[in-house]
Amino acid sequence: MSLHLWLGFLAATLVVALSPGPGAVLSMSVGLRHGYRHALAAILGLQTALLLQLSLVALGLGALLAASENAFLAVKLAGAAYLVWLGVQKWRSPVGEEGASPMDEALKSGFYRQGILVNLGNPKAIVFIAALVPQFIDPAAPKAIQFLVIGITMFSIDVAVMSGYALLAGRFRNRVRDRRAVVLQNRMFGAIFVGAGCLLAGASRH
Repeated sequence: MSLHLWLGFLAATLVVALSPGPGAVLSMSVGLRHGYRHALAAILGLQTALLLQLSLVALGLGALLAASENAFLAVKLAGAAYLVWLGVQKWRSPVGEEGASPMDEALKSGFYRQGILVNLGNPKAIVFIAALVPQFIDPAAPKAIQFLVIGITMFSIDVAVMSGYALLAGRFRNRVRDRRAVVLQNRMFGAIFVGAGCLLAGASRH
């Protein structure tokens, strides 16, 4: 991959990463409630799914998902259902008098898995990758090395952007420790997750 192609891909990746989506919502939600250390687990889960999706594209399977209406629909509905479930769990999360939730410790162990499932449940992501990445592949150069460079670039940019979202949200963490603020935060992010799930359920392949 030439420097010119790589810079073009870098710019495209940055624009996509900065666009708000379920991954950004998850990063901000965890960063605000639990701090950056736990948000990083969710962010690494998002990247695990992202690299898996890129691997499928490299193997030519991304185009199959884009072409198969049934496969796209199945992944889309599963992803939408998971986002709605996350939203309902967030909305209903019990809060103690001091703002602490009995579910907090259990939730902390599952942020990495949540990150994976949030990204894997979005079929438009792999369709987008399948449409974007080939434009920056030089057919005259070894593809394996190019996909490696692309993977490292996507991973680095997305980690940086999601970390920015989480750290920004974390700056307000001390202001949402009382019970009323925690309840409001839970319901706000719960509603956003449910809304994201509904939007995904209505999304098309194009």
